[in-house]
This record gives sequence, structure tokens and C-alpha cells, in this order.
Amino acid sequence: MKAVIVCASVSHGNTRRVADTMAQVLGAKVVAPEEVDPGELADADLVGFGSGVFYSRLHPRLTDFVKALPNGRGRAFVFATSGLPEVPLAPFTRPLVRLLEGKGFDVDGSFSCRAFDTWTPFKLVGGINKQRPNIGDLAAARAFAERLRDGRGPVS
Repeated sequence: MKAVIVCASVSHGNTRRVADTMAQVLGAKVVAPEEVDPGELADADLVGFGSGVFYSRLHPRLTDFVKALPNGRGRAFVFATSGLPEVPLAPFTRPLVRLLEGKGFDVDGSFSCRAFDTWTPFKLVGGINKQRPNIGDLAAARAFAERLRDGRGPVS
């Protein structure tokens, strides 16, 4: 299986650590949005899209990249790291999942975990989730990627 992970990890490297963990399982290459040719994604069997969460949204570098992709098809997944938990009624991965589906991707699932966050109010106390993503978070990311690799249906 040919896999590519498009990752925008800008603050503390949290999202990149999760992407690298998934990449080991999937045999994937991890690239920033500005480093990948959309044609390379068209040749992939599975494409992951992930970033940290900023103001309850995924990073604009990632979402702008996906918006600019031509319509196509293939399997995809979405992942994120954030200081605060995802709200079940409005998960921050949902808008990107819908955008990818609108582009013709079959989205097999999404993954998120908590991560070190120094957003302005948290900066005053030295940040939150200082030890995250931790071993348990990375094990969960690995298990998520294994389910994707093994084709065990949509995963969340």
C-alpha cells in the first residue's frame, strides 16, 4: 500500500509525532502541505491529513491545501492534536472530513488526542498537557493506523 501523510505541525511538534507514529505503521511518507504535489496524492492508496487545532479549527495551511486539491478519489483519514478535547456535537475534524468527501475521498475515520498547548490563556501557567502526546496517545495512534492498514472499516 502506498500511503502519504500531509501534516501541518507548527507549534511544538505534537502533530508531527503522531504523524510519524502512524507513518511507521503505514509505511507512509510525512510531508507538509507545501511540500507535496497533488499528483503524488492521486497515486496513493491512502492519504492522511492532520494538524494541530487553532481556535477550534485545523490549521489553515492544511485546509487551504485541501480546498485547492482537484476532485479525485481514494481513501483518506483525518487526525488532530489539541490542548482541549473535541466537543462531540462539533468535532474539529468534521469540517475537513466533509471537505475531503466533497472532493471525492472516502474518509475511513478520524483520530485526535490531547497535546501540549501554550495558547495565550494557557501560556500564563506554562501551558497545559505538558507531557502529551504521551505513550498512551501514541499507542492509540498506532492502533488507529493498524486498523486503517488492515482495512477493518471506518475507524474513529
